[in-house]
Amino acid sequence: MMLKIKRVPTVVSNYQKEEAEEGGGGCGRNCLRSCCLPGSKLPLYAFKKANKLVCEKGSFDSVNKEPPVEFLDALLLGEWEDRVQRGLFRYDVTACETKVIPGKYGFIAQLNEGRHLKKRPTEFRVDKVLQPFDETKFNFTKVGQEEVLFQFEPSENNHVQFFPNAPIDLENSPSVVAINVSPIEYGHVLLIPRIFECLPQRIDRESFLLALHMAVEAGNPYFRLGYNSLGAFATINHLHFQAYYLATPFPIERAPSKKITTTRNGVKISYILNYPVRGLVFEHGDTIEDLSNAVSESCVCLQENNIPHNVLIADSGKRVFLFPQCYAEKQALGEVSAELLDTQVNPAVWEISGHMVLKRKEDYEGASEENAWRLLAEVSLSEERLNEVKELIFEAVSCCNNVEENKVVTEVATTSEDLDEACEDGDALKGSGGPAMVHV
Repeated sequence: MMLKIKRVPTVVSNYQKEEAEEGGGGCGRNCLRSCCLPGSKLPLYAFKKANKLVCEKGSFDSVNKEPPVEFLDALLLGEWEDRVQRGLFRYDVTACETKVIPGKYGFIAQLNEGRHLKKRPTEFRVDKVLQPFDETKFNFTKVGQEEVLFQFEPSENNHVQFFPNAPIDLENSPSVVAINVSPIEYGHVLLIPRIFECLPQRIDRESFLLALHMAVEAGNPYFRLGYNSLGAFATINHLHFQAYYLATPFPIERAPSKKITTTRNGVKISYILNYPVRGLVFEHGDTIEDLSNAVSESCVCLQENNIPHNVLIADSGKRVFLFPQCYAEKQALGEVSAELLDTQVNPAVWEISGHMVLKRKEDYEGASEENAWRLLAEVSLSEERLNEVKELIFEAVSCCNNVEENKVVTEVATTSEDLDEACEDGDALKGSGGPAMVHV
């Protein structure tokens, strides 16, 4: 079964050159640093700070008084396609072969040889989750302003607003949405919180709430946001989330779950069942902030205990999957088979969620659910270790949200019915196709 996604041809150019290849005649990059920023302007999308986990499109204002029509989707995809035509990507992602692998979960395989050859290499240690920001290494202030699609900030009047040419407020350090020049899929972007603060790759309450608001604001079940910590295959130590569109359910979204407990603020925390990577799923909450706080405090706990992890925000912000992982540690200890290492697949959030980005044609042609399962099983903590990590997380979350202990209710639920129905309709995409490292 082949995925059918509306795509546009990608014009490839050499715009994204390595700094070592550039001449010494000054910046000349129109970048996001002090050399180029004075007087610069970028579009600004001001989102309504919704309180409930329901996509409630606010009333819309802009300098041109245009009506709201799924505006964030239209803006993001329109701007992304504009960058396609300008040739700002490293390779043509629309030429990548993609298929759904037969089987119970429907793992998705993509052959993406360009990403392997042209993606920026990791520039830091992989055995430490928390590392200081290093301005001498690549960071997002060094990208060209042409790569930034828009600023993404909360509205001051609780209405969605759009300003095509808004000044860049250096003192308040805006959050921005930029293209991923090494894309995995259609509309692949980066959400970079408070870009000029140069935050290292570590989640805090404010940044995760921003990412959750973006998922809610988009209101599209095929638009997911992901996060990779250091040690879990983040390649840039500058705080960012990734996001893209894919018009099919991710396998993780099909996995059943078993409820562990509920916080006093209504956040349900469950084990993920019958899936190769063990983890937790967070749902509901009295408010968006309640859900965000439960997840962000869990991530802070993992960070402080040097436990690499990946996060997927799904269902328009209604569900968040958290995966502590140990693949990089197993690699370092020589515990991963040569067969798996030869695939050169680094299982980050998208692969863990079931979108297998493969780098060799032979792996793509031989892709099977069994092979995907075998690779992802190497990512997972043992059941015993996950229970230990869960206790650490619950201790952290209870300090902030008062977890209701001793009220554990078992509940198994599959959660992909709405996505499956939408997939059949084919209308969801409009216009788109410290401590030592944790041991297993």
